[in-house]
Amino acid sequence: MATLASMRRLVVLGLVLAAWAAPARAGGPTMVVGAAEDAVQATDIPAAKAKLDLLKLAGFDAVRITEIWAPGEKAPTAPEQQRLAAVTGAAKLDAMKVYVTVTNAGSKTTPLTATQQRDFASFAASIVRRYGVTEIVVGNEPNNNRFWLPQFGLDGSDTAAASYETLLATTYDALKAANPAVDVIAGGLSPRGIDRPGTGKDTHSPTAFIADLAAAYKASGRTTPIMDTFDLHAYEDNSSLPPSFQHPKTTTMAIADYNKLVTALSAFDGTAQPGSKLPIEYGEYGVESQIPASKATLYTGTEPTTTKPVDEATQATYYHDALALVFCQPTVKSFFMFHAFDESALPAWQSGVYYADGTAKASLAAVRKAIRDVNGGVIAKCPGLQLTPKASVVYPSGKALASVPLKLRITCDIDCNVYARLAKLPQVSTTLAVTAHLKAGVPTIVRLPARRVAPGPYRITVRLTAPVNTGPPLLLQSSPLILPRASG
Repeated sequence: MATLASMRRLVVLGLVLAAWAAPARAGGPTMVVGAAEDAVQATDIPAAKAKLDLLKLAGFDAVRITEIWAPGEKAPTAPEQQRLAAVTGAAKLDAMKVYVTVTNAGSKTTPLTATQQRDFASFAASIVRRYGVTEIVVGNEPNNNRFWLPQFGLDGSDTAAASYETLLATTYDALKAANPAVDVIAGGLSPRGIDRPGTGKDTHSPTAFIADLAAAYKASGRTTPIMDTFDLHAYEDNSSLPPSFQHPKTTTMAIADYNKLVTALSAFDGTAQPGSKLPIEYGEYGVESQIPASKATLYTGTEPTTTKPVDEATQATYYHDALALVFCQPTVKSFFMFHAFDESALPAWQSGVYYADGTAKASLAAVRKAIRDVNGGVIAKCPGLQLTPKASVVYPSGKALASVPLKLRITCDIDCNVYARLAKLPQVSTTLAVTAHLKAGVPTIVRLPARRVAPGPYRITVRLTAPVNTGPPLLLQSSPLILPRASG
């Protein structure tokens, strides 16, 4: 009889299969896995690094922080510059990529006029020029009335999408002028909305907002793009729902609604703006965990009844399964958990792998392993995905040629299976051979069998393959080696 865990894995695999309309290149092991975490912002490098070290310990490759624009500003204020310098400086020490969301604080400061939008664009471009950041998210949830107003015109039209399109165009040009290599990330859309004006909470669903954004882009007559990547905040309806939960009958978009998102983006196809092939970022995904009694004093307020937090084991499972799903989704390039550290106010988010005091939850180890398995290319088997390792091999030379056993030093960029053999020349017959399994990024000594061989000319050949999503092998070989009489 199948266990609950095995049944859940079958559901996840089924959704992976459903997400593939045709074989294509998936996000795979090159996908960036980061944390959306403003708690790393500090006024000096040591304080910022202390937080980033904990993100690194959890396995994260990147951090996304928020920078607030206010009307009239063309560059961050002096205190904000100090924090940006601290975070970007600390991130270099930890070899961690920094993403910056540039946004207005709320709907009262929505950049609507041409002057405001030029100022916003200048503000974002100044961050690129001053701090070398190459990933900029433009705005935050413009389909939500909390961050963008008006959402609707008097005639019921989607004014939010239209005005956001002009902000994107202006900011895109300013960012590319500052650095053509900048990844301009657009959207950051809320996963749901009601698409009805006059409700007191005017919001747009991502389905409607993307269609209206494409219509506004086409109407503008623009002949250059407005974004390089599209960002969706892919939360489920509440934390009790697994990431495999789909929304086939509604306009909501979460992780398992990948096909719906790609179909919506196809509205840009045929224009200068890529659509269905546009890279996708899941800029926020969080699962709240229950707070144990031993940590209760760290938190204040009351947990909303709609949140439905789960135990830490379930949180770990959902984060793993979310990564397994997006690993197999074509065009997905990055995924950010919201947060790494719990917020102390219970009405906010307790979705971290660390409690509010920075101590680890039980979910930390599982999340770290899941991220490692993403980087290793083994978290899920994806239809159509074929991986070939990249590797460096250091062959024995000099005095090492007289030692037994002969040793190779191999480093693969993903997990890899190794078949190495020593072949006698000129016949190229196999004299010694060994197999091994290597972890991604870990330099490993691979030893041939400890047997003496006759002196003479040889060559070492190495065949490397991915253990999961196996593609064509990588074949490497040494120059001819002259083995003296072994001394080992």
